[in-house]
Amino acid sequence: MNMMRRLKSIASGRTSMSSDPGGDSTTKGVKFDQETEGNVHEEQHVDASTEATSSSEKSGYDQLPQKLNEMKIVDDKSKDNEKDSEAALVNGNGTETGQIITTVIGGRDGQPKKTISYMAERVVGTGSFGVVYQAKCVETGEAVAIKKVLQDRRYKNRELQVMRMLDHTNVLGLKHCFYSAADKDELYLNLVLEYVPETVYRVSKHYVRLHQHMPTINVQLYTYQICRGLNYLHHVIGVCHRDIKPQNLLVNPQTNQLKICDFGSAKMLVPGEPNISYICSRYYRAPELIFGATEYTTAIDIWSAGCVLAELLLGQPMFPGESGVDQLVEIIKILGTPTREEIKCMNPNYTEFKFPQIKAHPWHKVFHKKVPSEAVDLVSRMLQYSPNLRCTALEACAHPFFDDLREPNACLPNGRPLPPLFDFTAQELVGVSDELRQRLIPEHARS
Repeated sequence: MNMMRRLKSIASGRTSMSSDPGGDSTTKGVKFDQETEGNVHEEQHVDASTEATSSSEKSGYDQLPQKLNEMKIVDDKSKDNEKDSEAALVNGNGTETGQIITTVIGGRDGQPKKTISYMAERVVGTGSFGVVYQAKCVETGEAVAIKKVLQDRRYKNRELQVMRMLDHTNVLGLKHCFYSAADKDELYLNLVLEYVPETVYRVSKHYVRLHQHMPTINVQLYTYQICRGLNYLHHVIGVCHRDIKPQNLLVNPQTNQLKICDFGSAKMLVPGEPNISYICSRYYRAPELIFGATEYTTAIDIWSAGCVLAELLLGQPMFPGESGVDQLVEIIKILGTPTREEIKCMNPNYTEFKFPQIKAHPWHKVFHKKVPSEAVDLVSRMLQYSPNLRCTALEACAHPFFDDLREPNACLPNGRPLPPLFDFTAQELVGVSDELRQRLIPEHARS
């Protein structure tokens, strides 16, 4: 059934729609598992790959803008795509399970060179991008993650360039990197990263299997730290992540500290310069991307974060589209038909046709009665059609939904202290009003 037929069916009332699209966590569980389990990096890095679009994604794209219909997925050849030769080169295939990799770090800015070895222990992630291994530093015993990606010798690696700039409590840190040469003259880039044992996806799935909703304190902690990390990326570094989803959010189960990971799709968005619209994993893809926008903003990350928040509250994805077009149908079923003005805000060049008029589903009926009203309000502020009407990441951090975290005696359910939440740097708060600053930093956390 094509998109227009489905929307007309919904508009005429022939397609039933539950007053609780979330409902029981088992109702869409099969689709949820099929979509995201196994290859947890389902649609990552599409802008840097040349993978063909599946037939299910292509179906119906003739009804969407030409740029989406063509689906030409290539990396942007920006000015800084020059050959990168700064990191050490290791002979051999590098990170294979059980193999010891020895490389040299340092030697820059007057630092002495140091030899360091890693034992690759097990594969913890695979995808179109490459492989992620858990490894251990032979000298110190420290656990690390090593992300191994095929490197095009002609260009710098954008993920490496971005990660070298990052330093934040809610963003995964790069320790160092090295290259490894393999057969057929293939060159691999190995990113040595902090090792964080869990993901928000696996934690959420744990509660789904128990037929339980995730505790509100966990939802608050995870969402707050996502937003704080995004504020750092958007306003301190100037980077849009472009693939926020539960699998790319790492969590330490002991401390509940969250770190945003996987910058393979990340990019500095320059006003006036076009970007590819076929980006971001489908369930978390902002509507302006589906409408073929190429001059989008960091607000696409806010939409994705809103989808993650809604998923944690529901126990399943809010918009489980089976294709790119079906994704828009799922969004319209909840938010209603976008107005002409909203479509113009998403993509001024989209003038294809009129949509059947479907009313928005009331937010309080989307979620279970026990979901805090403040959580529902925050979702509604993040999931707006118009990108400029979505709250910013920092405004989200100040939302009343997180007031519990700002209480003087707030702690984890096990009695341990909360992870760092209020140690904002001056850079994070540049241009912030006194009123917002007061909301963000509780009195007991002010120095």
